[in-house]
Amino acid sequence: MTHLLGLRLIGALCAGGALAILVAMIIKPTPKLAGRVRPYTTSSRSSLGRTPDRLTVLARGAVTTPQGVLQRISRPIVESVLSSLLKVFGGAFDDASMLLKLRQADLLSDISEVNRVHEYRVRQVSAGLAWGVGAGFVAAVVGLPSGLVIALAFVGVVLGVSRRSATVSKTIASRRALMRIELYTINQLLAIYLRTSGSPVLAAQRLVRRGQGHVIRELSEALRLHTRGMSASRAFDRIAEQTPEPYAARTYKLLASGSERGADLASALLSLSEDVRDFRRQEVRRSATKRQAAMLVPIIAFLAPVMLLFIAGPLPSLIFSSR
Repeated sequence: MTHLLGLRLIGALCAGGALAILVAMIIKPTPKLAGRVRPYTTSSRSSLGRTPDRLTVLARGAVTTPQGVLQRISRPIVESVLSSLLKVFGGAFDDASMLLKLRQADLLSDISEVNRVHEYRVRQVSAGLAWGVGAGFVAAVVGLPSGLVIALAFVGVVLGVSRRSATVSKTIASRRALMRIELYTINQLLAIYLRTSGSPVLAAQRLVRRGQGHVIRELSEALRLHTRGMSASRAFDRIAEQTPEPYAARTYKLLASGSERGADLASALLSLSEDVRDFRRQEVRRSATKRQAAMLVPIIAFLAPVMLLFIAGPLPSLIFSSR
C-alpha cells in the first residue's frame, strides 16, 4: 500500500510539472507596460525624493524579459539548487574557463559578462531538472517501481545537464569550421588592403565595413576596443586569446605585430591563407575516408550474410546427394 501511494505521489508531481511546462509553452505571459513607461518616470521619481526603479540601475548588458508565473516560481528553486551545488562542489566550477567557452560559442552575448556564467548555469540546472521531471513522469506513467522512477529521474537530470554542455562544445566546433572557411578570403583581402593602406587598423576597418561573418565580428570587436582607448596591438592580441580558431589567432597576432612594429604582413597573410586551405583539404580527405568506412557497415551487416546464405545454401544438398 505504501509502495502504491509513493508511486502515485511521484506520478502526480511529475504530471503536474509536465502540465505546467506545457501551459507555459502554449500560453505566453502578457507583456507589461512598465518597461515602456519606466524611462519617462525616472526623473519624476527622483524629483519627488523617491528612489529610482530598481530595473533602471541594473548592470549594463543585463536583459530583463517578462516572466510568467511558472518562471517566477521555478527561478528561486533553481537558484537554491545551484547555490547548494556551488557550496558543495565549488572547486569544480571554473568561471574563467566557462566564460571563455561562452565567448567562443557566442552564446548569451546579450547578457553582461558579470552575470553570463551564472545565467548559463541557471539554464543548465533548469534543463537538468526539466529532463529529470520528464523522465520520472514517463517512468511513473509506465508503472515502473519507485526505485526505477527515481533512478530514471536522476539519469534524466544528468542527460539534461550534459546536453547543455555538449551544445556549447558543438557550437564552438561549428564556429571553428565556419571561421576556417572565411579565413582564406579574409587573409587575401587583408593582404590587398595592407598593400594599399599600410595600416592593419585601416585594413581591418575597410574589411569590417564591407564584410560579415564570425571573423568580421571579432575584428569589429578589436576595432571597438581600439576606439575606446586600447592600443591596436593589445586589441588584436585580446581577440587572439579569445577566439576558438587557432588559425584566426595567428591572423590576429600578425595584425598585432604589424600594428606594433610596422612590418609588411601581406606575404605572411598569403602564406597563412595557404596553410588554412591545406588544412581544410586534409580535413576533407579525412572526412571522405571516414565516410567510406561508414559505407562498408551496411554492406558487412546486410549484404554479407545474404551472400553467405546463397553460398552455403546448396552445400547440404550437395553433401547428402553425394552420399
